[in-house]
Amino acid sequence: MSTLRFASIEEIDAHNEQKKNGYGGKKITDFFAVNVFTGRIMREYLTDEAYKSWQVSVKEGKKIDRKIAEQIASGIKAWAMDRGVTHFSHWFQPLTGTTAEKHDSFFTLKADGTPLETFDGDALIQQEPDASSFPNGGIRATFEARGYTAWDPASPPFIMETEQGKTVCIPTIFIAYSGESLDYKAPLLKSLAVLDKAAVDVCNYFDKNVTRVTPTLGWEQEYFVIDEALANARPDIVQCGRALIGHAPAKGQQLEDHYFGVIPERVFAFMQDFEQEAYKLGIPLRTRHNEVAPAQFECAPIFEEVNIAVDHNSLLMDVMNRVAKRHKLKVLFHEKPFAGVNGSGKHNNWSLATDTGVNLLAPGKTPRTNLLFLTFFVNVIKAVHDYADLLRASIASESNDHRLGANEAPPAIISVFVGKYLTSVLKEVESRDMESFTEQDEQILKLDIHKHIPELMLDNTDRNRTSPFAFTGNKFEFRAVGSTANCGSPMAVLNTIMAKTLIDFKKEVDGKISGGEKKEIAILQVLNQYITDSKNILFEGDNYSDEWAEEARRRGLNNFKTTPDALAVLSEERFVKMFVEMGIYSERELHARQEIVFEDYVKKVQIEARIIGYLASNYVLPAAIQYQNILIENIRGLKEIGLEEEAYRAQKHIVATISRHVTQINDTVEAMIGARKVANKEPDMQKRAKMYCDEVKAKFDTIRYHADKLELIVEDKLWPMPKYRELLFLR
Repeated sequence: MSTLRFASIEEIDAHNEQKKNGYGGKKITDFFAVNVFTGRIMREYLTDEAYKSWQVSVKEGKKIDRKIAEQIASGIKAWAMDRGVTHFSHWFQPLTGTTAEKHDSFFTLKADGTPLETFDGDALIQQEPDASSFPNGGIRATFEARGYTAWDPASPPFIMETEQGKTVCIPTIFIAYSGESLDYKAPLLKSLAVLDKAAVDVCNYFDKNVTRVTPTLGWEQEYFVIDEALANARPDIVQCGRALIGHAPAKGQQLEDHYFGVIPERVFAFMQDFEQEAYKLGIPLRTRHNEVAPAQFECAPIFEEVNIAVDHNSLLMDVMNRVAKRHKLKVLFHEKPFAGVNGSGKHNNWSLATDTGVNLLAPGKTPRTNLLFLTFFVNVIKAVHDYADLLRASIASESNDHRLGANEAPPAIISVFVGKYLTSVLKEVESRDMESFTEQDEQILKLDIHKHIPELMLDNTDRNRTSPFAFTGNKFEFRAVGSTANCGSPMAVLNTIMAKTLIDFKKEVDGKISGGEKKEIAILQVLNQYITDSKNILFEGDNYSDEWAEEARRRGLNNFKTTPDALAVLSEERFVKMFVEMGIYSERELHARQEIVFEDYVKKVQIEARIIGYLASNYVLPAAIQYQNILIENIRGLKEIGLEEEAYRAQKHIVATISRHVTQINDTVEAMIGARKVANKEPDMQKRAKMYCDEVKAKFDTIRYHADKLELIVEDKLWPMPKYRELLFLR
């Protein structure tokens, strides 16, 4: 096996000889969105009736008539075939964490044998994949396989172009035959609708012209890039997406020399390649840079409407994986692929925009616009306070557990950072006696947010990278989202809890207005109470510190460090009731999703347990024993020539040390296998997940500790797997 390791290292030079074309002198605007059916292209291929109907559907949420769908399908087919497309696919995001697609050709045969290229309205609107073969939480049994994908007109069709061919993809939702959602998009779309309605109702206190409010999202995708040959020589990376064993290199990230450093040439070529593919698909990438850990990088787009942004992030991850193969590279999206260096997140920057051009989370310059800002700002804080456990559950996964609280990411405790200045504003509003507000008190709403800003445009808030949910000037950044996550899950929860909070807020304000209070004063009185009720969620300090964990406990904030603990809240009656009332999930759907994530957790820990056991038994122990035998032969030889024991004392010590590590690994692997067998007998998936967490996964650290110690002892040429120094620094 060690020969595979060295052979993979030798391949790296050959990989670096690949041709690098860059952008070929083209401007991004020359080819941006050329593979997307939108804008000018829609105008060219659709009738006025079809175009207007589609636009109304997107803006107002109205259904498209089947007759119009025929016209749209005809236009999409004509556009696709003009570009050499032969197949179409409904593209969806099932609860596997990846995307899914089934390709059908435009080709068909008439009854008389005449070949035709067809794509009708029915094929555009609806397809039928097997719902029982995707995670469904018991909603679909094998003998009840039917499920449907249904067209999402709000997300434009696109052409997926590979060296092997082109396919036009139709973004869709995925539901069961009985109507339950089985994907990330359907609940997200529902949450967008309820938030739109709730936010518009509150906006109308201030501006009757507001008819639509749209959540926006700018995600930041972190990832690692390593050489493909080195990755393929590691069964754990191939099967689990992370290194389950491996000693930290002498040089890791401690010199802080990788962050924002010069991008390695081979990675730069890869970046340019996937960026071009992304631009053709309409993904508006803006930023690329080295991240903190060696071999870690980041890309980020311009903000988009949440639904489109979620689709684009899922699509980009597919593109990056595919393009990496062309460069003989491997992209690792796992939250913690390498112990001892920073993990990867997917920071979700979320805000709210009106159809009148106002960012509701951007402070204004007048009392009225500042009250609008303050209203939505405080409601976000109240929503996070009341539903913090739901936000934690929305980002829970086996892989994100490795990152949260690992001193390079936010802890599992949900808190909100707003910055020194806005903290003082909240304290000022809270300090006012609710019953003594007068019209003159509207002056406090001036806030003077801009008075200290010099020409360099200093932000009103500093940045707190330890906070899981931070206000960063005109948006909130949900930093705790994991790098492998589908953004649809946390965004659906955030939209829903915000909508619920705004609905409750409006009821309270309307009640005060009905009692004779002036509108602005009624709003201030409710905000005053909300600030008081939710101030425990606010924290401005170091979220990494032990002191904060203790303080959070005193405040009554939960610290769910593992996925099984975090997910348990989904069955709490108050949360179930809220989701049902808001129309996001039925009780059955919510329980199914809880079951799906528990099962996903179990399966991933089970796979990792099998792999770490395999590595220990088939890689680590044989290498250690082989080296141990070499030392034993050496000792025997030294004895035979008559040397005293002092001459081979060091060798004996190493042999004994190896024996201790070998014994510990062997015993722990056997105990882990035993724990896995016991856990597998537990029929309740929630209990099984807890057993896998506490009894199976808990053994990983012991196995790893002793394996990593052996890596430092065993002769380098005998060690079978690429080491961290090779994985992180050779490319």
